[in-house]
Amino acid sequence: MPRVEVNLELNRVEGDLTIGVTLEDGVVVDAKTVGHLYRGFEQILIGRTPRDAMVITPRICGICSTVHLYAAVLALEQAWQLPVPANAVRIRDLCLMAEGIQSDLRQTFLFFAPDFCNPRYREHVLFDDVMAAFEPFKGAMHREALAITRRAVELIAHFGGQWPHSSYMLPGGVASPPDMRRILACQAVLDEVSRWYETRVIGASLEQWLALNSAPSLYGWLDQEGPANSALGLMSRFMRSIGLHQLGAGTPHMISFAGIDPLLRASTGAGFYDADIKQVLPLDQGRINEHVRYSWFRQYAGGRHPYEGETVPLYQPASDRYTWAKAPRYADKVVQTGPLAELFIGGDALIRSLHESEGDSAWLRQLARIRRTAFKLVRARQLLKEMAAHLNEPHFLSPPAHAEKDGQGCGLIMAPRGALGHWVKIRNGVIDKYQIITPTAWNASPRDSAGEMGHWERSLIGLRVADPDDPVEVGHVIRSHDPCLVCSVHFLGSGRRVRYAA
Repeated sequence: MPRVEVNLELNRVEGDLTIGVTLEDGVVVDAKTVGHLYRGFEQILIGRTPRDAMVITPRICGICSTVHLYAAVLALEQAWQLPVPANAVRIRDLCLMAEGIQSDLRQTFLFFAPDFCNPRYREHVLFDDVMAAFEPFKGAMHREALAITRRAVELIAHFGGQWPHSSYMLPGGVASPPDMRRILACQAVLDEVSRWYETRVIGASLEQWLALNSAPSLYGWLDQEGPANSALGLMSRFMRSIGLHQLGAGTPHMISFAGIDPLLRASTGAGFYDADIKQVLPLDQGRINEHVRYSWFRQYAGGRHPYEGETVPLYQPASDRYTWAKAPRYADKVVQTGPLAELFIGGDALIRSLHESEGDSAWLRQLARIRRTAFKLVRARQLLKEMAAHLNEPHFLSPPAHAEKDGQGCGLIMAPRGALGHWVKIRNGVIDKYQIITPTAWNASPRDSAGEMGHWERSLIGLRVADPDDPVEVGHVIRSHDPCLVCSVHFLGSGRRVRYAA
């Protein structure tokens, strides 16, 4: 086959995304992740009162607005050195769990699994089962996931009044206290979501699923009748049969901001996995920097820490720059983030065992996302119990006079798609700088100042594409990361264009 350039326009993602790949003999030899949309939130915030960040940043994304609100509040609380009562943290974390549950379930059954319904797989022995489960708007799991995720975000509405774009968190706590009415209503929602997850997603109890701690234990468990007949069982058999447990590795380095989102038995805090020495190291946010060498922004040399960064657009389509996304790096290393990084760095024995035996892959990334949902369901129930036991404790501590002073702070948190950070500098009572690094910015980054590819770009190199006019393989790898370009671009060139829709 000749050398072919394909610009793949992905649907079913949050935002405008093109994956530019170059094929030689059907194999990807070059890749570029292109974000087409300039949003400019950081520029919008400059000169505004700091509290405006809590209203504006949740509008960055319509599917994970709670986590942006949380990060913005954390950044202001650090800048102003404000204490936060335990009940406020419980309510914030409960709502964070709820948003993560709905996001992970929607990604799995509304965005990722529909690719298995591609006519390419019509002769596959599992195709009829896949269509019955995952066909968009017709498959049972697709329809059920729509309904159950609407229920999940009711947890946020009980405390935040609405979802998305809630504004119930504020420096010093939250707007509404826990009470038994809210707690009982949330328990009812959790009961319904948990039953559906156990019955339809994993085919077993949460306790059995979370007790698995090794690769052999998982494979044996998936052969049992309940798990084998579950959505997870079907997805896993299909994905492994088409080789997705061997594709999409990308960079081996991982990052997690899990300290704010403690998953029960699966998180020991934020960290960085340095694959060169095979160790998880404590996170040092001072080692984070952003490059713009291949981005449509005003240029600066090397990488800059977010406190010193800037987001000044400079569109130059005739140059070698190719995206509105920046290139975040940790200690100048390309990293990936998401549920796999979160559970691996957090110490989940099953994910570590699978990673050691088979390495990173699209399959393992998706398995980690489904598993993380179980941890969130357990953690959410624990938070409700803690609230019920501490009803009389405060939910808000009013900031003292003159607390809102000049300074700087960062809010680091695990979003559904991975590590999210907000950095704010306050000067003369207004926002002087505001920088946001989203999970998809880490994963979908372009090349950096040294020419190193971003994680998605790396994950595609060596991928064999059977049909350049229907590159479903590229869709599998990219969608296993749950791409969200509206968060990442502030987010080719030539050759054929393919609009990919399974």
